[in-house]
Amino acid sequence: MLKPIDRKSRHEMNLIMDAGKIVAAVHMMLMDMLEPGMSTLDLDREAEAFIRKHGAIPTFKGLYGFPATLCTSVNEEVVHGIPKADKILVEGDVISVDCGVTYRGYIADTAVTLPVGKIDEDKQRLLEDTDGGLHAAIAKMVPGTPLDEVSGAIEDYAKARGYGLVVEYGGHGTGRKLHEEPFIFNYRRNVPTPELRPGNVLAIEPMYNLGGAEVETLDDQWTVVTKDRLPSAHFEHTVIVTEDGPVLATERVRD
Repeated sequence: MLKPIDRKSRHEMNLIMDAGKIVAAVHMMLMDMLEPGMSTLDLDREAEAFIRKHGAIPTFKGLYGFPATLCTSVNEEVVHGIPKADKILVEGDVISVDCGVTYRGYIADTAVTLPVGKIDEDKQRLLEDTDGGLHAAIAKMVPGTPLDEVSGAIEDYAKARGYGLVVEYGGHGTGRKLHEEPFIFNYRRNVPTPELRPGNVLAIEPMYNLGGAEVETLDDQWTVVTKDRLPSAHFEHTVIVTEDGPVLATERVRD
């Protein structure tokens, strides 16, 4: 018998929504300030200060030994890039900014890949399509949907558009811990998987590459890069399954 996915109480979901509002605000702040000449450490410091000012905790900092508030992954870096003072952003770069916030014991996790100044058409399309793949998966997140269909939506969207699909990493449940069960594959496995139910809280995070799918980890033991060194994009939302459909805990909404 398949193990059902953990369901959160209404109180827990409300706290995750609160955490999500803070982390979404972090991203909107960084979007507004991002410009060529900044370092990735500049972004990290601004994010940490903002999170703490709002009574929350940077989830990533110290987790598994990670040294920073943000994962900042530039161009061919896929995920888990470490912010550095000497990593200076230049016009035409793309940067994935992944951030988690813990608020009153509950976590929301989200990522967005941003352009630094004006970027070329291939990179722009990569960003738009990776975000599109995320939302194609989110659209499947209604009660009764087998989890493998969510995974399959990510794969189908990438393959239809000719991207390299990163399969070594994926989404996850989230709540009191950043990484809770289940692990969510970014490709269809055609195996029985539990059906989604109201109260499931899942972080969905496709990673598409402009070139091939193969990736490797650098000597810092954190930064994952494309083997062909072509650009990658990464988008993520924390999603709550409800009777009425998916709700984005980390939706970025301007006042």
